[in-house]
Amino acid sequence: MPPNVLLLCTDQQRFSALGAYGNDEIETPNLDRLAAQGVVFENCYVQSPVCAPSRASLMTGKYLHAHGLWANGVGLPDGERLFSKDLAEAGYDCGLVGKFHLNACFGGRSEKRHDDGFRVFRWAHDPYPGSSENEYHRWLYTLRPDLAGADVDYDTLPTDLHYSRWIGNQTIDFLTRSRDRDKPFLFIANFFDPHHGFGAPEEYVRRYREKQLTRPIPDDLAGKPPIQTEASKASYAGHARGYTSYTADELQEVKAAYYAMVTLVDDEVGRILDALDAEGLGEDTLVVFTSDHGEMLGDHQLMLKGPMMYDQAVRVPLILRWPAEIAPGTRSPELVQWIDLAPTILTAAGLDPRGQGQDLLPLATNRARARGWALSEYRNSGHPYDPAVHLTMLRRDQWKLVVQHGSPATSRERPGELYDVVADPNEQQNLWDDPLHRGIRTELQEFLLDVLVATEDRSQARVADW
Repeated sequence: MPPNVLLLCTDQQRFSALGAYGNDEIETPNLDRLAAQGVVFENCYVQSPVCAPSRASLMTGKYLHAHGLWANGVGLPDGERLFSKDLAEAGYDCGLVGKFHLNACFGGRSEKRHDDGFRVFRWAHDPYPGSSENEYHRWLYTLRPDLAGADVDYDTLPTDLHYSRWIGNQTIDFLTRSRDRDKPFLFIANFFDPHHGFGAPEEYVRRYREKQLTRPIPDDLAGKPPIQTEASKASYAGHARGYTSYTADELQEVKAAYYAMVTLVDDEVGRILDALDAEGLGEDTLVVFTSDHGEMLGDHQLMLKGPMMYDQAVRVPLILRWPAEIAPGTRSPELVQWIDLAPTILTAAGLDPRGQGQDLLPLATNRARARGWALSEYRNSGHPYDPAVHLTMLRRDQWKLVVQHGSPATSRERPGELYDVVADPNEQQNLWDDPLHRGIRTELQEFLLDVLVATEDRSQARVADW
């Protein structure tokens, strides 16, 4: 029988919010244990710094310009195929709990269901009041009918009522009770934390409130594209507080809450992994842990996410554990991408890979090298700016290039960013206009053009020469 697949995905967890990635401030013992039992990909980049476009890249294995879901609030075209559908047709029992976000969910509406292959579909976009189809709220109000219609801070509810606990409970229910035991399974647990609002149960926040946590990475935005100064003053194109409105104490409170959310998720992951082992499934299951994008958390005078391509926004944790194939304690410095997960999972299941990604298992076992570059795109993809903001990031070798596009794509100017992430890992020194780096900037811009041509969707069969 092919392996089971358990995909654990958080929302807005930057790569550094994990002990296995060198953070000694945060408590993540269960995820650190998972990392020690498998492979840690140290340089995984998502295809967009915002939710829906990134998640569409995960499920299709394609870049934004190939799958067409270019912004939050845009639906994935009906013709795009999800890897979960391939697994379902191959005999997998497929299930999902939590967020999905392949279609618009704003204003309390339910998300349009794609042809996804999931037999179990326990959808809840987020923990906040909205769609009547939100299964978390159905569960919560059954337990506590007094909360329905009440003024409730859902982020800080007690642990036993919390959204992350519900995700853990539903995942454990699938593993122990509701899966089809005659089939291999794919189960996707999509946590909402550590997405803002910044809050967690008191017992978790208390662990960090009195700690001396590191302060944000400083930056002089005068040397960066003007859109960053704009976003520093007001996030989400004016729909959320910007960095400049936070006091130093508030920034530390935010970080404490953010870390608390991650630790809550870590505890739920521990419960899920214990249930997996209790069912005797650990050896035969490919476990994947990752996140859809990062969080700026005050670094570079920026909060949340949006038109920025710093590692805090587009570099995420990626851990794979499959005892039958991956040696414990493996670490890979290769540049990998979120589009690589679909072909990795399909190949592990014995199916033909789809999409534009690369199977990661040969990298985890030192049988291959990665492509050597990563691409991320922002096409006015979050709350829309006027004029529109379009960014394309290329990471290659020690270089990161960020192009902000101008006319005719938008009436904005055409500034950019260039960083040597080996010499300047915090991306503070923008070399875009440095005459000494004009040659490498030109080389990377030309290479980016070649990458965009190479990643066009040419999947339509050519049936004749003319």
